Amino acid sequence: MANPDTVPAGRYGKAALMSLGVWPSVQDQVAQTENVRAALTLVARGEAPFGIVYATDALVEPKVHVVDSFPPSTHAPIVYPLAVIAASPAPARSRAFVAYLASDVARATWRHYGFTVIERGRS
Repeated sequence: MANPDTVPAGRYGKAALMSLGVWPSVQDQVAQTENVRAALTLVARGEAPFGIVYATDALVEPKVHVVDSFPPSTHAPIVYPLAVIAASPAPARSRAFVAYLASDVARATWRHYGFTVIERGRS
């Protein structure tokens, strides 16, 4: 799994394992990687029997099989916020890009790749 001290995916994984009461028994056996893709690669190559990665990453790697998922209640929600900042050098293009990402076409693409789409403007 990704390093829980430096990588968000690692923090989510550690939180889930702690919530399930198993972190103390597995923490010394975990191969901590610099990022999620490195953890995924270890599993895909057979160098690790299991990995903790984002579902969206696991979906695009044909050499891995998802055996289970952590219940959402075991870790903080995983959210990718998006906003146009006031200092944007091209605010009209930025707003158009945000509008595209919220379009039906883009939302279908998000879902295809395993993302849950929340309503625009909701937290």
